[in-house]
Amino acid sequence: MPMTHPRHAQTRRAQWARPFRTALAASLTTVVAGSLTMIPTSAAAAPSESPDNTTYRGDIEVIRTPMGAVDDAVLTGQVFVDANRNSVSDGGEAGLAGVMVTNGRDVVRTDDEGRYQLPAFENMTVSITQPAGYQVPLDEHNIPQFHYNHLPEGSPELRYGGIEPTGPLPSAVNFPVVEREATASAEQSCVMAGDLQTYNRQEIEYARAGAIEDLSNRDDYAGCGALFVGDVVGDDLSLYPDVKDLLSELNGPVRFLPGNHDLDFDAPNAEHAFDTFRAQLAPEYYSYDVGDVHVIALNTVDYPCTAAEDSPEGIEEHCADPEGDPSYNGRLDEDQLAWLQSDLANVGRDKLVVVATHIGLLNYADASSPVHQVDQVKRVYELLEGRRAVAVGGHSHSIENLRAGDSAAGWRELFGVEGLPFPHITAGAISGDWYSGAIGEEGYPTAIGRDGGRPGVVTLDVEGNEFRERYTVTGEPNDVQTQLGINSPTYREWFVERQEWNDDPVGEAPELEEPLVVDRADLIHGSWLTTNFFFGSTGSTVEVSIDGGPAEEATRTQRMEGEPANVGVEYSDPYAVSQQLVHGGSLAVRTMHLWRFDLPRNLHTGHHTAEVTATDAYGREFTDVLEFEVVGRR
Repeated sequence: MPMTHPRHAQTRRAQWARPFRTALAASLTTVVAGSLTMIPTSAAAAPSESPDNTTYRGDIEVIRTPMGAVDDAVLTGQVFVDANRNSVSDGGEAGLAGVMVTNGRDVVRTDDEGRYQLPAFENMTVSITQPAGYQVPLDEHNIPQFHYNHLPEGSPELRYGGIEPTGPLPSAVNFPVVEREATASAEQSCVMAGDLQTYNRQEIEYARAGAIEDLSNRDDYAGCGALFVGDVVGDDLSLYPDVKDLLSELNGPVRFLPGNHDLDFDAPNAEHAFDTFRAQLAPEYYSYDVGDVHVIALNTVDYPCTAAEDSPEGIEEHCADPEGDPSYNGRLDEDQLAWLQSDLANVGRDKLVVVATHIGLLNYADASSPVHQVDQVKRVYELLEGRRAVAVGGHSHSIENLRAGDSAAGWRELFGVEGLPFPHITAGAISGDWYSGAIGEEGYPTAIGRDGGRPGVVTLDVEGNEFRERYTVTGEPNDVQTQLGINSPTYREWFVERQEWNDDPVGEAPELEEPLVVDRADLIHGSWLTTNFFFGSTGSTVEVSIDGGPAEEATRTQRMEGEPANVGVEYSDPYAVSQQLVHGGSLAVRTMHLWRFDLPRNLHTGHHTAEVTATDAYGREFTDVLEFEVVGRR
């Protein structure tokens, strides 16, 4: 049986021929001081015990007086440096000037004393942009506390509760911060985690055993933290407390943005579609600073959707019945666009702007879909013109590292975009292919994705306003970046037979025996070695050396030069498909990060070794080895 073995320190075994580890197996606390009532919005967020405590625990300060707000149309407050870390603006604590504060429409900066004024309206979320060099308080789950939901009558009746009535406008909403070197550093590592998407508590435990365990063993993201880019749960919003307990295991701030599975589906209109998300986790959209990075977390889910003048073709039909048959679409509402413009107007042009979304601005997996990309992508590009930027999304359960200049037929036809103005990354999914596949010995499913990628998380490693992206496969060291296989006529015939059997499972299931064995007929009729380079991109190369011979370059199967998506068994990842057709899940028959190396037809009978070197756009090399066998006849 063909085997694999390590060649040198940077060489690892290919998955197919070794044991694939993952394949085998509310009450409020009220403090009364004279005529003031100061109400931290979360009773569980106890203040830090000591100023020397590196984790700043606390909450915002909501002040109510018997007379109420001076003007019900204006909210006032202060951003202050919480010297004693008690979340209360005690006498003598300094205000912090220049901090951005927003009501979701308008953006203002605090004055020399840290004070702000904002127009007030009945359903708004007021939040600050955490400035670099400072830290907003974290609750006991490591979730930043930097916003106040104002909804006097509370949410309409919703299955998962929504927002409790907040009553009249407070006299003031104050935002405490403390100085923190970790958020000032020009060097940051920002974790971007896609689609946790747990549908039940069993899947909570899958996540705990997998990606969350990995993140809990890392300490490189303490300043920037981890941003979960939507679909935090899978429709069941009662799981939010379980998710918060789960993510309290992480070693840095934990932030969220909403996805299409975080909706209050019983909301009467779009205004309340994310009320439970807002109550439990975060504002629908916001920003924060670390080092020289400005992170913008957007809500790109419009539900129930309606078509607009700038919607691409197909949306009018898709969103035709928002009351009787509601659907979602990738779109930003006008308030959010106005906020985005004002937010960016307050950000220095020397900063790196990270635009985080659930539904990506554009992506490869759904390039021909008007729904699963963002209607106003060109308006966002206009706002970011001339800036150093990167977009990071989730939603598609695929891993995509798209570079500036990359192009796809669907982007041109739907949105008039000829090429990307800056990098776009799809962060994969912690849930992978929705926790499908065989359960491994570590206690979670393989969940191999529609592109053949394995579950994991993206990290942006930042120096100043420059960044390098990396992908970490769940349960693996950082050098695991590739997956090897052989696409042969025998495999392609089995693919068809197994698909047919899966559709009509009568008799014995066809088995793909000896996937790393090819015969003379396989070589004559076309066999090739496949390399799924998970974070491979334009500018990456893959070279293959057979039996120690000269390394030759493999060909990328999707060049991202404006061509339509290549789909089918010839463009598939054989290793991934061999798992998916047997254990369930999507089929990896299209990907933008697959390379093909045609096997020579004159290979002699016997055992062979292929050494594969994948080099990313930054020159980082990853070596993998696959052993296979050539026989005369099966």
